Amino acid sequence: MLTIGELARYAGVTVRAVRHYHAKGLLPEPERDHCGYRRYDPGTVVELIKIRTLAAAGVPLARVRELLQADAPEFAAAVADIDDRLQAEIRLRQRHREQIARLTAGDSLALPPQVVGFLDHLRALGVDERIVGVERDGWIPLAAHSPERVPDLMARKWEEIAHPQLVDFYLTLGHALDRTDKDPMLIELVDRMAVYLSKLADERGADYVGGDIEPSLAALLDALAFDTAPPARRLIELLKLRGWAGWTRLERVHPR
Repeated sequence: MLTIGELARYAGVTVRAVRHYHAKGLLPEPERDHCGYRRYDPGTVVELIKIRTLAAAGVPLARVRELLQADAPEFAAAVADIDDRLQAEIRLRQRHREQIARLTAGDSLALPPQVVGFLDHLRALGVDERIVGVERDGWIPLAAHSPERVPDLMARKWEEIAHPQLVDFYLTLGHALDRTDKDPMLIELVDRMAVYLSKLADERGADYVGGDIEPSLAALLDALAFDTAPPARRLIELLKLRGWAGWTRLERVHPR
């Protein structure tokens, strides 16, 4: 016969756990010896290990009681159900681990792969990280709001970035962010951008230049851009004097 301490040690639990299972009715109270101490037979070790294993697997104690009283087929079926649930939890936790791991990947946390590829391309071109940040912060809500539009918008981005004029704009824009309002470099940049937009509008139409992003979303993306790179607001003001308004949704505001 075993003492409560020996039972707990053989089953891999604490004495407190044994008493808890007694209180919950999972483990029957044994007879006591002449000194009033509990004495357990060896079979109780097996029962206690079953209780410990089921409880550790997350089975509610009320359900543990049912399983201990079930016959062999019922117990096997219940264990299979528990295993299925644990497998589902493992898959869920694995997805959570993958999401946490992506935190170190930066852009890929909240963006689809094709957008991440475009941002990496901008970096490879030597575009200022602040400008890449403006692009990234704009794509995050856009991809969340309209994920179905990302492939078409991304295809357009790749088409545009193939134009030397736009590559030059991206490269010069980063330098321009550090310039004063009247810096010749900034003025020259805006002039070149206005010419590029006008040419693009003539070739593809004003709708192509402006895009069809809804105004409220465009306003949000503009605000994000200005928060990420405040000098961009001044660029837009200068560009408006040359006939183009907006950042995300460009519009021609008066004839050339």
